[in-house]
Amino acid sequence: MIKRKQVISDEDFVTVIGGVNVDIIGFPKDNLIQKDSNPGIVKISLGGVGRNIAENLVKLGIHSKLISAIGDDEYGRMVLTEAKNIGLDIKDSLILNNQPTSIYMAVLDKQGDMNVAISDMSIFEEISIDFIKQKKYLIENAKICVIDTNIPKEVIKYILLNNKKTDFFLDTVSTTKAMKIKDLIGKFHTIKPNKIESEKISGIKINCKKDLEICAEYFLNKGVKRVFISLGEEGLYYNDGTHKNYIPAHIVKVINSTGAGDAFMAALVYCYYNDFDIEYSAKFAMSASLLALSHEDTINPKMSVENIDKIVKERFKLC
Repeated sequence: MIKRKQVISDEDFVTVIGGVNVDIIGFPKDNLIQKDSNPGIVKISLGGVGRNIAENLVKLGIHSKLISAIGDDEYGRMVLTEAKNIGLDIKDSLILNNQPTSIYMAVLDKQGDMNVAISDMSIFEEISIDFIKQKKYLIENAKICVIDTNIPKEVIKYILLNNKKTDFFLDTVSTTKAMKIKDLIGKFHTIKPNKIESEKISGIKINCKKDLEICAEYFLNKGVKRVFISLGEEGLYYNDGTHKNYIPAHIVKVINSTGAGDAFMAALVYCYYNDFDIEYSAKFAMSASLLALSHEDTINPKMSVENIDKIVKERFKLC
């Protein structure tokens, strides 16, 4: 039986520093026809890597504080209202009346994978070192601090170099944005890059399972404590210097892949918070991703520890 901690006070929290978006997602009814109008469904929901991770954490019972930048506009008010409704603490975010709230617009293919997307995220450049200095308590006293690479490079560097006692988890977001932390990778406790991001950051080409181990050892030698390399449809590789393994992916019908990585990261935070070993953490996080993939919304409304546990038991035969 897996024992889990209970959050007992507001002083027991996780801080997430990263992006908040409004997601506008198009779902085609059939195969996409390029340069043409495609019949389908368009859904608007709240997103952003940092916000998604924080909301998933709330659904997993972890008191979460989100630091981001939001416009004082209709979408920004949607973000604030939803945060209040779900119990996500967002009061330390930067609210600006001269910038629009970040928007992520994507068109998925028939399989639920992103075909093309445009992101308008210039508001995050307003997050400054002077602003983040005011949030020192929330970073230093967090059980875990998650950083996504939507925020400026100099701010990430300042946080990592001036809060050395905090365990930082990294969400790389994308290949381009991941390069912001290439020279800072060793300051993170836990990272979850995908295969391409791992190659770009490390400079090591991954062509086989042995290459995965070499790449993971590169990160561990830099100072990272736990490495999870996502291989998409091929599965996951993990390594903490003592325990390492490759876990093949499970076949699942994909409805929307947008929030799978965010659910994975939230689940890793939850597992570390509960002192779970790396093998169970990997399987629990993969199960959280499967749950995320099965719903049209970026955050599956049924995201919960109980529902993830059901997938763990079904897919991995673990109790």
